Amino acid sequence: MHPQASVRRRAPAILALGLAAGLLSTGAAPSRETLHPIGALPPALARLARGALAFQRVRDGSFYVFDPRDHAVYHIDAAMRAATQVVRVGAEAGHLLQPTAFASEPDGTFAVADAPTQERIQVFASDGTRIGGFFPPGRSRFQVILDGLVIGGVGSMQYNGRAVLVSEPATGALATEYSPDGGPIRAFGRLRDTDQPDPAVRTLLNTGLPLFVPGGGYDYVFQTGTPLFRKYDRTGRLLFERHIEGREIDPLVAQLPTEWPPRPAGSTEIPVTDPIVRAAAVDPAGNLWVALAVPYLYVYDPEGDKIRVVQLETPAGPLVATSLFFDGRGRLLVTPGCNIFDPK
Repeated sequence: MHPQASVRRRAPAILALGLAAGLLSTGAAPSRETLHPIGALPPALARLARGALAFQRVRDGSFYVFDPRDHAVYHIDAAMRAATQVVRVGAEAGHLLQPTAFASEPDGTFAVADAPTQERIQVFASDGTRIGGFFPPGRSRFQVILDGLVIGGVGSMQYNGRAVLVSEPATGALATEYSPDGGPIRAFGRLRDTDQPDPAVRTLLNTGLPLFVPGGGYDYVFQTGTPLFRKYDRTGRLLFERHIEGREIDPLVAQLPTEWPPRPAGSTEIPVTDPIVRAAAVDPAGNLWVALAVPYLYVYDPEGDKIRVVQLETPAGPLVATSLFFDGRGRLLVTPGCNIFDPK
């Protein structure tokens, strides 16, 4: 947490009458299913798994582990025998300080968001050589990280080799797509209505996860407030919006705050709330996987219909996932624990 920022916890939730309608699901709910790991980092590399916030595989079969506690990115060979730290701590270009987000591309290049004196996004070759980067306009170093949710900073990022996609509700659009050198390609997504007078609350309730969709287009999954997601075409035009509903999260939705105490003018306090959505990813078939604050994942087909309810079971128990990633084989890589699952 930034040393100069004080955090105001949410006011006791007041359940509005209209919210009850949002808790009702229509149609038959998919039955729950359980997936067990088919692989994981070996015991010799278990230390990396403990601090990992991202675990991803590239085309040659090797892996990346992103560990924000170490301010580092590690490369692991395809046989999982050895790990090499390819980006190290530091404020200068080509290093990392206070990193918050990571994304890789099948060719082995990757992007990392960090915040030394100002927020920045850097792009690296597979050996850790910096090949691009930029400072997002109008962004400062100020950020608060609460239970994995970054408020006031780049907490979610996608990179596909041609562009970087970040959540930026404070700018008035849900997401912005940049070229690797920082040129804006497009901003898209109207902020959802919140009926909140405080701009900081409106930004908080529009925080989410922007995702590239195979074949073109985007998904945007809201992490806070009433859980829902939107699908956009390749030009950023809204196609549809769907609520994320299910008995697994009904108690969480019922406890959502509906009001925050007013903040004095000039106050450094910021509104916060616990995210219901922890992570999301799109699989090669275009299905959206949403990891929740309870140990379940909801899966939606490209038309927005819920088709699966999945629990990830490990020897240590059910996982509450903090990141999801699909490799070129369609395998699902998950943190914490750096486990690999076969979704089929």
